[in-house]
Amino acid sequence: MNGTTQRPLLRERCFRRDRRSVPAARRFALETLTGWGLASSERAHDVLLCVSELATNALLHGVPRGRQFLLSLRRDGDSVVVEVHDSGDGVPRIAQGRDGDEGGRGLVLVAALSSRWGVRERVIGKVVWCEFPLRC
Repeated sequence: MNGTTQRPLLRERCFRRDRRSVPAARRFALETLTGWGLASSERAHDVLLCVSELATNALLHGVPRGRQFLLSLRRDGDSVVVEVHDSGDGVPRIAQGRDGDEGGRGLVLVAALSSRWGVRERVIGKVVWCEFPLRC
């Protein structure tokens, strides 16, 4: 170690409450990973899938009409952290989906694919985040 500290890299973008926002958020995440030289990393697909799931949850449960959600990607050392900020009430919980249910498995996927995930409540809304180590 040479005594220097590596500063985290951060990219953020707001997305409208619109069905096209989920693929747009995924494209933004892919552009970000590409810019960081991580698009071909082992974890890139997991990051992109979790971005899709968290963006979908924000649109379905956390973004009132006329509002937006913020997608934040941060590379901090040997990990990538994804955050979705929305203005909705309530804390999301992992649902116990039943066979035949078409939805309700997003956070199950996030929990399975990321090393850690969680929720931070804010004065207005919440931040749902997940973390992906780049090295084992």
